Amino acid sequence: MPQGPSAARPLRWSVHKNFRIWYDPGNIFYYSNGELDPVVDAATVDRLVVGMCIKDYRHPKDVLVTPGNGKVNFPAVLARLKKGGFTRGPLVVECLERGDLKKTLAEASKARRFLEELTGQKASAAAPTPMTSAAQLNAGIASIDITPPIGYRMSGYFRERLSTGIANPLNAKAIVLRQGKESAALVSCDIIGLSPDVSSRARKKAAEKTGIPPANILIAATHTHTGPLYFGALRKHLHDLAVAKYGSDPCEKVDYPAELVNKLVNVITEANASVKPFRMEAGMAEQQGLSFNRRFHMKDGSVRFNPGVLNPDIVRTAGPIDPEVGMVSFRAVDTGGIDAALVNFTLHLDTVGGTKYAADYPFYLEQSLRQKYGNEFTLLFGTGTCGDINHIDVTKKQRLKTDYIGRTLAETVKAKAEHLKTITQPALAVRSEIVSVPLQHYGPEKVALARENIKKVGTRELSFLEQVEAYKILAVEMRRSETIPLEVQVFRLSRDVAIVGLPGEVFVDFGLAIKRASPFPTTLVIELCQDAPGYIPTKKAFAEGSYETVNSRIAPGGGEIMADAAIKLTKIAYNSR
Repeated sequence: MPQGPSAARPLRWSVHKNFRIWYDPGNIFYYSNGELDPVVDAATVDRLVVGMCIKDYRHPKDVLVTPGNGKVNFPAVLARLKKGGFTRGPLVVECLERGDLKKTLAEASKARRFLEELTGQKASAAAPTPMTSAAQLNAGIASIDITPPIGYRMSGYFRERLSTGIANPLNAKAIVLRQGKESAALVSCDIIGLSPDVSSRARKKAAEKTGIPPANILIAATHTHTGPLYFGALRKHLHDLAVAKYGSDPCEKVDYPAELVNKLVNVITEANASVKPFRMEAGMAEQQGLSFNRRFHMKDGSVRFNPGVLNPDIVRTAGPIDPEVGMVSFRAVDTGGIDAALVNFTLHLDTVGGTKYAADYPFYLEQSLRQKYGNEFTLLFGTGTCGDINHIDVTKKQRLKTDYIGRTLAETVKAKAEHLKTITQPALAVRSEIVSVPLQHYGPEKVALARENIKKVGTRELSFLEQVEAYKILAVEMRRSETIPLEVQVFRLSRDVAIVGLPGEVFVDFGLAIKRASPFPTTLVIELCQDAPGYIPTKKAFAEGSYETVNSRIAPGGGEIMADAAIKLTKIAYNSR
């Protein structure tokens, strides 16, 4: 049994449509001694699969297993094959558990029920509800300006930086979804992150006004580094200094957190009041050349982030990228026009700099899309898991510009928008879970040293990583707990499309793992939802070190716990009524 690449190679040479692949995930495990996951291998046979053997695998070297009782993640394999073009074709059960005739018949019945659950083609107690008579999906769209006053502190760097102007406004944009008794809201904000206090208050108040459950409201930050510094350890330090010196803080003439809460409530309420019938279209495109992993193995054995362009000591990158562009467009039933879209791409929003408020490259993405869809078109940008991804190609001197990134991404979106798959059977549902993961712990001496060192942040008296560590330790202390709650949300739009919301600046490996394991062919993963607890690195990255791990609040392993919860929730959402 050849594995994907070796099977696909001769078929790609052939132009005849009759030469195609019968995919057998159990044998992928069998002939790789359990090491090659068919979810990963399936990506190598895109557009070539015409049928699938529902064969499971149990280590070592056992395929006489009733499907669903072994190692193969069939929903994720089928979702990946569907993403690659396998939309219809036979699914055949080849193997069952060993036994006499009575047991064989019982195991065959189990296999049939498993296939019914897997495909959703028969209504039963164990199968997902068929969507043949789904209620109409209604959606409402709204936007509100959340730009602070000039002179307010700006976020993104380890120094005090006061705003001097507005390059382009900062906005919060909301889409409210209603189908039958189900309701949900998605909000995207042009800020660096959300404090848990702001997001929890906004969700609670919005729920009271709209009836949308707080757990069904996702509020995400795009992570622009040219927005307000309104919470966190550095803001507290700078605010306390100002109050001690002036009696009040001249940089905070308004209560921005309170204003932000009110505006988030208003934009959700406005979107809820404007719901009307919409048709959703969804899919994925690929965008190369804009995103790069920023962590590198160096000749001295270390791993460094952003080691500088053309650095001769770079050996290789320390991680992957995620080039997928996830899209969900909302086409009004009455006009046929696309009024809004959610676009998900994995690239850090730190491409502007300076002291003027700016929404970074999503602003240019939206402006370019408006040239096609009209000035009333609204873009919700969902930042992918880009904790270790930026826009710097270290092999070239020239750095990508903000407007180029946004407009290039827009061309990819516009090209794919004409070929998105219409969601004919919407099935709105939301599932969420809060997982508690350990925080890093520091003793009294470390905390006392951090309180002294925070005074040197923004100076040359401390190295950069020492400044980062001081800030991080005080951020951990502000949590006042041994653990940190990480809320994971999954929004099911249909049996084919889901949106996953995660808190923090998440490493790309986690987003990729969630997409691979998700039973939904189109899965968008958005970071910095509800909370900004710093970086969420992998165990591997913690062992390697460098900036992101120094600036992480969680203990090693916390990211894996969160990702596992997200994968579990996608399966629950897929199978729930």
